[in-house]
Amino acid sequence: MNWIRCALAGLVLCCFMVSPLSARHPLAAPGVTSLTNPQVRYRTTDAHFFVLKRGKVTAVIVDNAAVDTELLPGHRAGYNGLASLKYAGQKENLFVPALAGLNFEHIHDGKTRLPEKFEPRKFPMQLRVISEDTVELYQAPTPNWKLESCGRYQILDDGTIEYTFECIPHAALFKNGYIGLFWASYIQAPQDRRIHFYGKRKEGTDQGEHFLHARTPAHGVDSTHPPAGGRFLPRVAEDFPLTLVNHPSAYVYSRPWYYGIRDNYAYTQLFRSQDQIWFAQSPTGGGKQNPAWDFQWFIPDYQPGEAYGFIMRAHYTPWSDRTTLEQQIQTHLSALKQD
Repeated sequence: MNWIRCALAGLVLCCFMVSPLSARHPLAAPGVTSLTNPQVRYRTTDAHFFVLKRGKVTAVIVDNAAVDTELLPGHRAGYNGLASLKYAGQKENLFVPALAGLNFEHIHDGKTRLPEKFEPRKFPMQLRVISEDTVELYQAPTPNWKLESCGRYQILDDGTIEYTFECIPHAALFKNGYIGLFWASYIQAPQDRRIHFYGKRKEGTDQGEHFLHARTPAHGVDSTHPPAGGRFLPRVAEDFPLTLVNHPSAYVYSRPWYYGIRDNYAYTQLFRSQDQIWFAQSPTGGGKQNPAWDFQWFIPDYQPGEAYGFIMRAHYTPWSDRTTLEQQIQTHLSALKQD
């Protein structure tokens, strides 16, 4: 039986078609980055990284070139985004030093034959400096999928990173009718590899909301958690090689955020409900002791030449308890609802 029918029965399936009279696709780009907004001014730099610092948080953004420096020892080519995230007084990076977080990882259409599994890694990105607190990673249309993209990283007053991603498909190459995209955060050897979120079972008599502690048994098993009442269910081949994409758990999330804990610090990823992000995870995505705390995004009914996008935030703070964390992130959740 098709994995979607098995694992996602009971979710609301809407057509999610864009009316010809509609002015905007539900996932239309917000028009924030230099990809879609010609008024954005930026400078390029020969360096392949840029340091953002605000409040008690220091973040280092990298393109997909190797950056093996004292600041980023052993950082490998291909891994882009947040190469380092530290709170004041921390010596160790939240992320695996050779890898990254909020790393743009996959472009796909759910078909078994992929021309390149890790296309965003393989082709150059340009680091664009907007200001001392904002940078972008621009990637020209990729050779295989012809997807042009730009990701903006802005550090806010409290050190939270706001990430805005925008993309334009330049050809009708996605054969299942949607664009599939995936981001990974490779966490450096936390004692607890679980992620924590509010959710409920997709099936059964217990349909109440619970606070869940999710650790998948192996890579590619129960690996992704869709939103409750999801508007779109992607068609993905049963033997699709990117196994974190097509193996949903028995749960859906009911609130658009989740967190994990490392070294008494909480790393929380917060999303807009309208963007229909799927949570994803692997217990060993970054190595034997290094989980991946990920997410994926699907753009249905895409049109070549049109721009699509989402906005999320990554919040990093000392951990005390869940109640305190929820109070801390409330401002960010409210702001995302307004974007």
